[in-house]
Amino acid sequence: MSLLDITDLTLDLPNGKRLLDGISIRVEAGETVGLVGESGSGKSLTARSVLGLLPDRAIMGGSVTIDGHDVIGATTDELLEVRRHSAAMIFQDPRAGINPMRTLGDHMTESLRLCQGVPTGKARETATELLRAVRLPRPEEHLGQYPHEFSGGMLQRVMIAGALTSSPKLLICDEPTTALDVTTQAEIIDVLAEQRASRGMGMLFITHDLNLAASICDRVYVMSAGQVEEQGSAREIFQHPTAEYTKRLIAATPSVEARASNEDAARGSASAKNELPAGGQGDALPIDSDVMLYTRELSKTYHPRGKAAVTAVAGASISIARGKALGVVGESGSGKSTLARMIVGLEQPDSGELLIGGKERATAPKGREARIARARSVQMVFQDPYLSLDPRIPVGRAIEDTLRLHHQGSASDIKNQVLELLDDVGLSPEYAQALPRTLSGGQRQRVAIARAVGIEPELLVMDEATSALDVSVQAQVLDMVARVREERGLTVLFISHDLGVVRRVCDETVVMRRGEIVEAGPTEALLGSPQHEYTRLLIDSVPKPAWA
Repeated sequence: MSLLDITDLTLDLPNGKRLLDGISIRVEAGETVGLVGESGSGKSLTARSVLGLLPDRAIMGGSVTIDGHDVIGATTDELLEVRRHSAAMIFQDPRAGINPMRTLGDHMTESLRLCQGVPTGKARETATELLRAVRLPRPEEHLGQYPHEFSGGMLQRVMIAGALTSSPKLLICDEPTTALDVTTQAEIIDVLAEQRASRGMGMLFITHDLNLAASICDRVYVMSAGQVEEQGSAREIFQHPTAEYTKRLIAATPSVEARASNEDAARGSASAKNELPAGGQGDALPIDSDVMLYTRELSKTYHPRGKAAVTAVAGASISIARGKALGVVGESGSGKSTLARMIVGLEQPDSGELLIGGKERATAPKGREARIARARSVQMVFQDPYLSLDPRIPVGRAIEDTLRLHHQGSASDIKNQVLELLDDVGLSPEYAQALPRTLSGGQRQRVAIARAVGIEPELLVMDEATSALDVSVQAQVLDMVARVREERGLTVLFISHDLGVVRRVCDETVVMRRGEIVEAGPTEALLGSPQHEYTRLLIDSVPKPAWA
């Protein structure tokens, strides 16, 4: 008997809409099985069905058996038994799964104390051991801390440790590394593989990152529109796909492999040691009419109360020619987002020069007209689109309001432009009336990009703007940005932890570490022949197929 056996699973809403149609999946003990596919394919819904986490009044068919327990039709007590002993789930956003008002010690020991009757002292010992097992540096100290004191990668490790408190036989991972940089992702994947091996767990691993699936999964199921398109060993699926849908997903997946010739790589690595148009640390950069963004010795230090000063950006010098794209890569905390926020005007630099389109932008604009002019010249797309959209108004209205603020035109012209922008990012006209909460993360991100591009800025700053998108939508959005660059001469500052996307989008790239630019050069050359050890570490951390 398989650890998890899903057979002919169907799920219908009360209005008759079918979300899952004949899903059959199995997971054996000690095996990692991947679920891959686009947003809305039914991956997460299938995984949640294992724990009985289903939409209200959903009509279920088929069977779901976990560790001998039948989930469909199970009573509340039977479902609690499954959740406490048989299966646990790690969700995509760790901050949504931990109460911000309680310490991590409370989070880690609650199920041990209340569900298993473990005394408080012993529960804290177990929690400390689990935090140490997921490689957190100071587990005893962490028990007294709160979620806001942790980075995303550290908090995701806490979620993994919390899921392991019940010693589950099946661990369900729903996009657990989507927003993490490549080095942190590599560490999390190592932790999961280590725990699976030591405990003999089965893992159901949901991801839209095909490279990641190839690196960790034994077998893979490809889902689309609530159905399984094909399934087989990871090597079989990714090297010899049979379904046209799978072939399209693989074709849309960006690769970090540099295509530069040896001569180009040598030339690029040599220039990276000297002064670079793309960027450098402390060197003077050329300014001419062809330069859209120029910074010299831009610095920012934070002074938190009661704590040591934190230097977020130290002497960053970059330059982007009009119509070009510059990539900024590095781990969380390297200063990428702080640099972007200074360029957009959300943070004021402590020192240094900042010019956009030849105009000085290092100081805050004074007056309404100056603020609007700056917003019109540079726009930013954030990593989390939900925080940048008003949850109370339809997304079409959000785009329309922005266009009215920055452009002249009749009401009908602006409404038509809204529909054209939505079409550009692959959203049909009916989405104009949708509220942000009714859209998937990928759909919300497309709305945010459409709104930013609609203003027709000179410079577009994209801060991890495609990290939450599945590969086909990501490819569509990147194609759209490339088209806008070509048609309008748009200049792009592209911040990402996905080196494959950076290689596809960016002409040149700078690598940041601890607030400093440690290497810069043409993207193909930098990825093909990195000179700095940190750049090599980033490239080595990119997921690779297990068979490679």
